[in-house]
Amino acid sequence: MEKKPQFTGPRRPAGTAPRPPRPAAPSPQQRGGRKGNDRNSKDPYVINEHIRAKEVRLVGDNVEQGIYPLDKALRIAEKMELDLIEISPNAEPPVCRILDYQKFLYQQKKRQKEQKQKAAKVVVKEIRFGPQTDDHDYNFKLKHAIGFLKEGSKVKAYVFFRGRSILFKEQGEVLLLRFANDLEEYGKVEMMPVLEGKRMIIMISPLKPAAKKDKPAKGEAKGESADNGKASESSKNDTKPDGASASEGAE
Repeated sequence: MEKKPQFTGPRRPAGTAPRPPRPAAPSPQQRGGRKGNDRNSKDPYVINEHIRAKEVRLVGDNVEQGIYPLDKALRIAEKMELDLIEISPNAEPPVCRILDYQKFLYQQKKRQKEQKQKAAKVVVKEIRFGPQTDDHDYNFKLKHAIGFLKEGSKVKAYVFFRGRSILFKEQGEVLLLRFANDLEEYGKVEMMPVLEGKRMIIMISPLKPAAKKDKPAKGEAKGESADNGKASESSKNDTKPDGASASEGAE
């Protein structure tokens, strides 16, 4: 049996640890360069060297507004240690601002969150009838519907047909049309009665509040009353001399 040649080269001394891996190159942020040079595919805006236009229009309070070559606009942003952000790419030329990109994104998210909170949430209240609802139950539910419409909610009224009561669907339609007519002052019909399965539905949305008539200002009302008072006083004063002259003549 042949023997394999033994390795006679230098060996690592016993007990020594392997060489640690070489550290990764620092990122532009770690080197102190401008932020945002490494564009993420999820970024909503194009910034810095990723802008492809030859010229851009700079806007904002911190720069002299106007059209600049892209290289010059980048130099201005680099000198200010900020980012060149393309906010209107479809304009000709594209509109850019010089800002801190991370701070700009934070402000945009904050503004969107505030707009969502201010957006009116549509609330739909449901009112259920039977095909043969009596007047007492009808008036009770009508009162609730008026309250819902006054508070700005939509009203979804429906007649539920159980079993063979579907034969009275015409009666249910008449009931819903009467309901809509009684709510004419508080809401408008958004959807006429429609039969969906075992339910006939009508949708009523609240009316927009009517504009209030302008009331006369307090100053104007006071001025009118003061003028009326002065007029009455002057009329009294006019009568006094006549009475005085009559008495003098008598003397």
